[in-house]
Amino acid sequence: MNSEKNLRLSVLLDYYAPMLTDKQKDVIDLYYNEDLSLSEIAEHENITRQGVRDSIKRGEQTLYDMEEKFRLAERSEKYSEIMGEIAVLAADIKKECASCGNPKAIVRRAEYLEKLAEEYKELF
Repeated sequence: MNSEKNLRLSVLLDYYAPMLTDKQKDVIDLYYNEDLSLSEIAEHENITRQGVRDSIKRGEQTLYDMEEKFRLAERSEKYSEIMGEIAVLAADIKKECASCGNPKAIVRRAEYLEKLAEEYKELF
């Protein structure tokens, strides 16, 4: 199984678990987070292996549909990227201020931080 897909579904489960049935939540959690096989989950949930597979597939589709509609995971990822960029810029500003050798560079970075803040203030 693709570990990137596993991680994505685990993240989507964190955001949209309330949109799933209890059975779907349980089997998806056991499959993606606990790494149990379909047979192990079937035994644990007292249903057939095919029932587990069907429940996982329906749950996955619900998670993908919710992300397509609301984009919470995508927004969160973008927010994290922006915060990382802001942290780097802030470190640069701090370094520039320590030497005060180039005030124009400080102003440019500060203006860019302001632009980022304005552009993404409605992200969440």
